[in-house]
Amino acid sequence: MKRLFSLVAVMTMSCSLLWAADAAKQLNAAAEVVQNMTSSHQIPSSLLSQAKCVAVIPKLTKAGFVVGGQHGSGVVSCRTASGWSAPAFITMSGGSVGLQAGGEHQDIILLMNSQGEQELKNGHWDLGAEAVAAGPTGSTGTAQNTGWKAPVLSYATSKGAFAGADVGGSKIGADQDMIHNLYGESATFQAILDGQVQPVASAQQFLSSLQQAAGK
Repeated sequence: MKRLFSLVAVMTMSCSLLWAADAAKQLNAAAEVVQNMTSSHQIPSSLLSQAKCVAVIPKLTKAGFVVGGQHGSGVVSCRTASGWSAPAFITMSGGSVGLQAGGEHQDIILLMNSQGEQELKNGHWDLGAEAVAAGPTGSTGTAQNTGWKAPVLSYATSKGAFAGADVGGSKIGADQDMIHNLYGESATFQAILDGQVQPVASAQQFLSSLQQAAGK
């Protein structure tokens, strides 16, 4: 019996370590995308500074967002009174990405305004044509001249070039398995984005990159 309990304990610990390693991989990839976004200066700083939430779906091995309506995994963080929230894990599926930036595999960045933030926190969101718009680029793309009427502005990048991307028809959902395994069974998607859950150590690079790109 003791041997059985020991085996279960070892298996549980091994699973926890695998989840943590997978989370760290996603967070590091997302941090790299944000850093590339910052250095490119192609997404207007005026929009980044006004974004309430930022989602990043990076190109991951066997999990990147693939043109043609496939599946991707990523992270999202929202502004709180004390800075950016701990990153919550999300999935993105369906729809397709326009290849304005070229390439088959692309990194996706979604900027959300207040309406987008509220929709996101429901935990599941179908991005219809009225909910998302290809984001403007360059110095002329500001919240004033775009009106930022759509809840989400979307961008895609391939080989370092960011461009507005059409992700209409996609679905965003909370990755509950990743969330519970990393933050605990009691953690909820909304509580994380509201700043009620402390970020894990592996999230620091992503959060620092996000703060540098979009401010607190």
